[in-house]
Amino acid sequence: MGSKTTGLNAAKSLQKRRKRSRWMHRRFIKQALKIRQRVDPLEGSSQARGIVLEKIQLEAKQPNSAMRKCIRVQLIKNGRQITAFCPGDGASKLVDEHDEVLVECIGGKMGRAMGDIPGVRWKLVKVNDQSLDALLKGKIEKARR
Repeated sequence: MGSKTTGLNAAKSLQKRRKRSRWMHRRFIKQALKIRQRVDPLEGSSQARGIVLEKIQLEAKQPNSAMRKCIRVQLIKNGRQITAFCPGDGASKLVDEHDEVLVECIGGKMGRAMGDIPGVRWKLVKVNDQSLDALLKGKIEKARR
């Protein structure tokens, strides 16, 4: 492409040029084709409910050697399965199989995983409609369902 057109009637060709050039950028393509919403298990929402399938431990990335406590969750809205992190000391003990949980995005860079847990993009917020934070601090006891 040469230089930009100038003059009184240049607007149309400048608009056309801009439209073509935007498709050179990966970020614009993802936005225009709505790829993020299509791939995202939460379908664009900030939080989603799900049922706990199993409790698992994932090994942290180098140089750490911890076993991070996570859970496999099946989302109610679309049946997709995701892995969510249980934040807090002893949080995994408060979660049992078949519990109803609320998960939200961890908030890593560009919607990716955060910290040293590979491939985990969500974290646990509530267990059986009770805040995980309040349960950990001992303010409330876990409800029996």
